[in-house]
Amino acid sequence: MQENGYEVITASAAGAEVDEICKREGVQHFPIDFTRTLSPFKDLKALWQLIRLIKKEKPDIVHTHTPKAGLLGMMAAKFTGVKLRMHTVAGMPLMEASGSTKKILRITEKVTYFCAHKVYPNSYKLKDYMKEEFPAYENKFKIIGEGSSNGINTDYFSREYIDDHVIASLRTDHNIPITAIVFVFVGRIVEDKGIHELVEAFLEIKEEAFLLLVGAFEDEREPVKAEIKEAISTHPRIIHVGFQKDIRPFLAAADIFVFPSYREGFPNVVLQAAAMELPCIVSDINGSNEIIAHNENGLIVPVKNAEKLRFAMEELLRKPKKRKELAAKASPSILEKYDQQKVWEAILEEYKSLS
Repeated sequence: MQENGYEVITASAAGAEVDEICKREGVQHFPIDFTRTLSPFKDLKALWQLIRLIKKEKPDIVHTHTPKAGLLGMMAAKFTGVKLRMHTVAGMPLMEASGSTKKILRITEKVTYFCAHKVYPNSYKLKDYMKEEFPAYENKFKIIGEGSSNGINTDYFSREYIDDHVIASLRTDHNIPITAIVFVFVGRIVEDKGIHELVEAFLEIKEEAFLLLVGAFEDEREPVKAEIKEAISTHPRIIHVGFQKDIRPFLAAADIFVFPSYREGFPNVVLQAAAMELPCIVSDINGSNEIIAHNENGLIVPVKNAEKLRFAMEELLRKPKKRKELAAKASPSILEKYDQQKVWEAILEEYKSLS
């Protein structure tokens, strides 16, 4: 972005990865005390920090991502008179909320959209949902490119850069026979990602397959059921490796990617798995069902249905020819639409058209 005439600064909660990203991208970063939960006093503090930052830096464009940053960022930008206010929607907790929480989330979305000039759902079906839920702001909604917030680096997510010795070593380290079929899941180990259904489905599979879970528990915010956590910890063929900075070796070491999430915007991990030539089993939700076409480059199953998920897992487990056919079509479908460079070019064109 810098080489295209835009000076970029970033603001987010502090994190171990922030310094590395800023150094790599050559941008200045300002820490803001964001929280992921509804925290009125902390949110007011973060809002005040954003207002002070915007008044100091005087940006022409404020572009926000995530619900909390969108709400506070768009409010601060509108209050300070920023010329162009843009918000990207990538998944919506509102979809799975109920009761008073859902009412609060609806209000926060409305405030965000009211304050923004443009709102960018990152998938077509998410846009349809937003139009139905928030028709008053339909004229602000727009898809950039073919969808996705950032695309993926298809050179980086490529099997050809993962050495066979790395794959063999990974399997050996986790006592996975080189000939065994491995299902892999990548994501937070929480209920909303379908982890209950995934583990329940796997436990019913009789063949000697393995389930590789890449991601961290979030016990403080979204604990999984005790019996599911126990199964993950004790089952000899469920391998939990926790959060991994580089997920490529784990994707390359697996045979089938499984992602039974309850809600998403446009899940990068499905793009990454498909780019790594894995046949994918995904739930029938926004984003996932736009990346995966049933029986073309993967399988689609109903949300929150462990039995149908098991049937799909067993189908690919028992049909190596079908696995190979789906895998062969996985990567080309991603390269054509969601290469990161193409997505970046579309975002840049959007900035230029509105500036």
